[in-house]
Amino acid sequence: MAKRRVLYAVPTEEQVGKFWFEVCRALQELIDTGAFYKNETMHVIEILRTENRIRAKTAWDADSLRGDYADLLILDEFQLMHEHTWELVGAPMLLDNDGDAVFIYTPPSIRSAARSKARDPRHAAKMFKRAQADVTGRWAAFHFTSHDNPYISKTALDEIAQDMTTLGYRQEIMAEDVEDNPGALWTREWIEAGRVTDMPDMATVAVAVDPSTTSTGDEWGIIGGGNSSEAGKAHLWVLEDASLQASPDVAAREVVAMYNRLRADHVVAEANQGGEMISLIIHTIDPRVPVRLVHATRGKQVRAEPVSAVYEQGRGHHVGTFPRLEDELCQWEPGQPSPNRMDALVWLATDLVLSGHSATQRPDEGAEALAGPSRWTTRTTPRWKRSKR
Repeated sequence: MAKRRVLYAVPTEEQVGKFWFEVCRALQELIDTGAFYKNETMHVIEILRTENRIRAKTAWDADSLRGDYADLLILDEFQLMHEHTWELVGAPMLLDNDGDAVFIYTPPSIRSAARSKARDPRHAAKMFKRAQADVTGRWAAFHFTSHDNPYISKTALDEIAQDMTTLGYRQEIMAEDVEDNPGALWTREWIEAGRVTDMPDMATVAVAVDPSTTSTGDEWGIIGGGNSSEAGKAHLWVLEDASLQASPDVAAREVVAMYNRLRADHVVAEANQGGEMISLIIHTIDPRVPVRLVHATRGKQVRAEPVSAVYEQGRGHHVGTFPRLEDELCQWEPGQPSPNRMDALVWLATDLVLSGHSATQRPDEGAEALAGPSRWTTRTTPRWKRSKR
């Protein structure tokens, strides 16, 4: 710690507490003799009459680091932090002292990515790749598995392997950045092949909703998109992802806002999991919004497979990038609890491409079985006109 001002930051107060306990235990003798000053409230240990210190703070909000500076900045669990934590706050505080930064992260899983503050949940993984490829000497990149930690029981590691999925074990124990799960129904190659920055006129535009049962649990999947017809086949165009963790009222307001932004024809929602509720709330906000309730009569894999085939055939297009949605598509495998963004996309594609409401106006023979019975609330005049119908 000599001649260094160390700032250690983690997303949560609980993680600060664990670090603080270990640091205090290691330096307790010097604290007891009065050589070091400890401020329990500020989580600071400082060499008396100097500015050399260790401080621990939370960085769930990037702005919580403002007003401090460091010679050594340590960002732990960096994958859960917003990119601004480093780009706008962390990097500038090192300028005066030509300081160093250490980034520690765990490869993001579907669940942890959903709880990340980052715009792109893979931002830490991408930084690590750049560091590995660096030849200037600016970066040093290190990779450690749980097996490399001498303080973790080898017996416990062997036992936990029996309770984890292969993908979870690779990410959490082997610290592998797994972009594509070999068992997933989508690949990034298909998504990249269909990615565009512009789109044709849409025949139909819809907003799909996969409700969450609680305001603090899974996200509400809210995906907007449209369809078009090329060479007699329907194409899916994903236009917007506004999925969020919120109360039913807040989520419904976001659905209505997207419906208006995209000038959509209707909203489609799963009735089995709160669809009736979201329909009622939507109509308290705007009674003119048509809501189509669909019932899941088959399993998630059966419903998702035809949609992944649309992408494999080059008929699925993302207008821009949707990192969280794309991670879910390429990491979920049948048998796992399905994430809400992916579920919303499946409902969207089933409604626009695989059903009789597609741009080709020719009902797919198996689509009705996939979607099940439905109920419509309708409006009498279209919200906007399109050149292709």
